[in-house]
Amino acid sequence: MTKSKKEEKTITIDNYLDSHYIHRSNWLRAAVLGANDGIISISSLAIGVAAASSTREPIVLATVAGLVAGALSMAAGEYVSVSSQTDTEKADIEREIKELAEMPDEELKILAQIYEKRGLKPETAMQVAIEFTQKDALGTHIRDELGINEISQANPIQAAISSGTAFTVGGVLPLLVILFAPIKNMEYWLYGFTIIFLVILGSISAKTGGSSAKKAILRITIWGTIAMVLSALVGYIFGVRV
Repeated sequence: MTKSKKEEKTITIDNYLDSHYIHRSNWLRAAVLGANDGIISISSLAIGVAAASSTREPIVLATVAGLVAGALSMAAGEYVSVSSQTDTEKADIEREIKELAEMPDEELKILAQIYEKRGLKPETAMQVAIEFTQKDALGTHIRDELGINEISQANPIQAAISSGTAFTVGGVLPLLVILFAPIKNMEYWLYGFTIIFLVILGSISAKTGGSSAKKAILRITIWGTIAMVLSALVGYIFGVRV
């Protein structure tokens, strides 16, 4: 059966909207943050220990402990953060339901004022508010008054798993360097490979998010370098050889 022009247009618009990078923002942010934190945190920790150690075992032990603790901390932190956001959103939605039931006329005026601020004429804004309210009053107020939509919403468990997994993947990379690189000048091996890992991560995140690769790589490399240099200094300052 041949699709109507209206159906074809709708499908085209839906595909177009799905192609926007903003729809990837939630999982991309969690993945990049987790992987970046894993790479930099574990590398910095390992560099600090390596600067004060002449054997591999203490470095491996500290790295594994940091990897496990960091992954659990990232997962727990992300879960608590997103859960708090979700609880706040639910409370606002409950309040909105009550206000729509008790003062629908005032809520309609608020909606019209929102559309006026976006550039519509008063009469047009009111007409749009009426039509949206008739179709889905609560959904319209949640989207346009509260600013809550599918893109901004996140699942606490999904966010926790994503962050914890990304941290683990990022943290495993410097661990591999520790296991296979020469113990002599270990901190330099770690720094060199970590910069490579960060450049790759910056490139992937920029490409996935549609942003500037050069800017992403520069930003992530500079801050990673600062963290590792400071960690190495701590290791040298308190460098009781192990």
